[in-house]
Amino acid sequence: MKTKLFIAMAIAGLFSLEACQSGKTGSDSADSTMSATDTMTNDSVAAVKQIKPKEPAPAWAPGIKPEMQAVMEKLASYGDKPIPELTAVQARKNHTPTDAVMDLMKENNIPAPVMNVDTMGKDIPVSGGNIHLRMYTPKTGASTFPVIVYYHGGGFVIANLDVYDASAKALSDQTGSIVVSVAYRLAPEHKFPVAHNDAYAAYEWVLKNAASFKGDPKRVALAGESAGGNLAINTAIKARDNKLMIPTAILAVYPVAGSDMNTKSYQANAKAKPLDKPMMMWFVKNYLNSMSEAKDPRINLVAANLKGLPPVTIITAEIDPLQSDGMLLADKLRAAGVKVDDKNYDGVTHEFFGMGAIVPQAKEALSYGAGQLKSALK
Repeated sequence: MKTKLFIAMAIAGLFSLEACQSGKTGSDSADSTMSATDTMTNDSVAAVKQIKPKEPAPAWAPGIKPEMQAVMEKLASYGDKPIPELTAVQARKNHTPTDAVMDLMKENNIPAPVMNVDTMGKDIPVSGGNIHLRMYTPKTGASTFPVIVYYHGGGFVIANLDVYDASAKALSDQTGSIVVSVAYRLAPEHKFPVAHNDAYAAYEWVLKNAASFKGDPKRVALAGESAGGNLAINTAIKARDNKLMIPTAILAVYPVAGSDMNTKSYQANAKAKPLDKPMMMWFVKNYLNSMSEAKDPRINLVAANLKGLPPVTIITAEIDPLQSDGMLLADKLRAAGVKVDDKNYDGVTHEFFGMGAIVPQAKEALSYGAGQLKSALK
């Protein structure tokens, strides 16, 4: 299995991915490094500008940005089997968009400063077992920090804390918050609604125990990417229904929010990379006990009761089957009286959010999302 060494990246400082990830969780060692906001050298900027695609734009994305295309070309060069042809265990061994970004950085001598945060791990009990949390704490700042509970992507089937390590670090670094990244249990080993229950249990634990790790229990936000965006919204809904303190704000990056796989973006991006329609069908079949559960409002969020939720920021990508999900969710939230800020980024694919060292739109999206959370947590 290809080792995945996740380091925070210059400027944006994170790689995130969902389409194909490792299944092993690494250690939670503390580190002390330079800030991700340090300026890149002139040589680094020049190297990024040298990254260009080798082929014409693909048929599935004629308007793809050149840097984004270069990453997708590198990912395709590994020759891995498509995820829908694999078991979950096999899929977790595939190369990743993060591998592609890291290889492009190495080939072009682009340095990767790491975030100025310490990390530590904590196991907590949940119904039917235990899950692991990884906490990222700014090395400098107040004695008490706001908290962001973060849920990684992976279609509820693949990915782990290591895969999204840099995402969590970047959010901690740029918001001045403690980020608690949640290793919820994955399918098909743990079917629906185990991931959803674990996500809520982690939020509940953070509220009760924030003071023990220098967190402020009155300033807690939620964030997530793709499947993790779904978990963030669901956790807030369950907190509302259980009369638990609702989060201060939510950041949902291209969230899984609907059960309709014939939306405009599903049709336009059925063959997109790194996420396509067959892969989404594979995720659903692995996570759900039966296809009838796709109509459950925890999966089909656009049909859920969204009233009374905190402010939500939604980020979507043009070349992504889930673009319509995110846009429709934003409309439904507004109709329910929820304050919503949303941005779509043209010419980029699912998973672009963490590619800020190479893809300019990713740098912008991270800055926007982190800024929204930081403002809400003041």
